[in-house]
Parts: sequence; structure tokens; C-alpha cells
Amino acid sequence: MSCEFNIACINRCTEAEGPGKRLAIWFQGCDKHCEGCCNPELLAIRPAHIISIDALLRVISEAKEEFGIEGVTYLGGEPTLQQGLPELSAKIKGVGLGVILFTGNTVEELDDKIRSSVDMIIDGRFEDGKVDSERNLIGSTNQRIVHMTGRYRSHEDWFYTLRPKLMEINISDRLFITGDYLN
Repeated sequence: MSCEFNIACINRCTEAEGPGKRLAIWFQGCDKHCEGCCNPELLAIRPAHIISIDALLRVISEAKEEFGIEGVTYLGGEPTLQQGLPELSAKIKGVGLGVILFTGNTVEELDDKIRSSVDMIIDGRFEDGKVDSERNLIGSTNQRIVHMTGRYRSHEDWFYTLRPKLMEINISDRLFITGDYLN
């Protein structure tokens, strides 16, 4: 039986969702419901775009060929609600790409298969009263950067180096804005 994923949006080439050129996948559905969530439209656990693992891998391979992406970032929603996530990560790594996971769970709460399938995890629930103004892309100060492999160890400064605010706008059947929160 083939794995399927509930995808809200894919950005085939971004430099706003982690170090290097990356493909970013926002998964639909979240069981955390953190107050102040930056993606409230992704909280509902409902079908969005159901995509097979093979179709998703084709999109990723095409992005690697077309844009020279270095890796894939999982965001949400809550990516760990996707049952086939370890299998997807293994196949992504099999074509030479890195995998970064943003999750509302702590690393300790994650299944061993998920932990061992990714290169880096940004963990922990977003806490509205602890907004992180020191690190790029990370929502609150309680969230940790955890290296599961050495792949991104030398790129951790990407999260700490002051950079201009960056937003990307994607238009398909709807408008999807990603990047840094502007207030």
C-alpha cells in the first residue's frame, strides 16, 4: 500500500524556510492548536491536497533538477501527524537531500523512526508569550534546534545571523505568503 500525505502547500524553491535552497512542505492539520499560531488556516484536520508518496517525490526530484535545491523542510500544521513521514524522509535522503522538521512536539516525544529519519528538528510548541526575536524562522524561545545528523551543524548560524525580513508570495489556487512574520 502506498503512503499518502495531506498537503496544504508546497513551495518548490525557497530560501526563507531553512539554510540553502529548499523545497518546503506545509502539511494540513495540527493537534497542538498553539495560541498565536502563524498558520491558523492549517490547524483543521481535514483533507486538503492528498498526494501519494510517488507524486510527492516527483515534485521534489523536479525541484532538485530545476532549482538545485539542497533539502526539504517540513512545516505545518503538524508534520508528524503524517503516518508515512519516516518513509518519505528516507526516500528524500536517498536522492541526496537533507530534511529539516518543524514540530510542536519535543524531540523526546517523537517516535524513534521520525527522529532517525531527519537531519535537524526544530521542536516544541509555539508559546505566544515567548516570541523569539533573536533567531530566524523560529517562533518562540522555548523551541530548540536539535541536530540528528551532522548535515546542518555547520549551517546553524543561518538561524542566528541577522538578515533582512524575507517574505515569499506564492499564487496558485490561493495566495500563500511564507517567510518572516512582519508586524
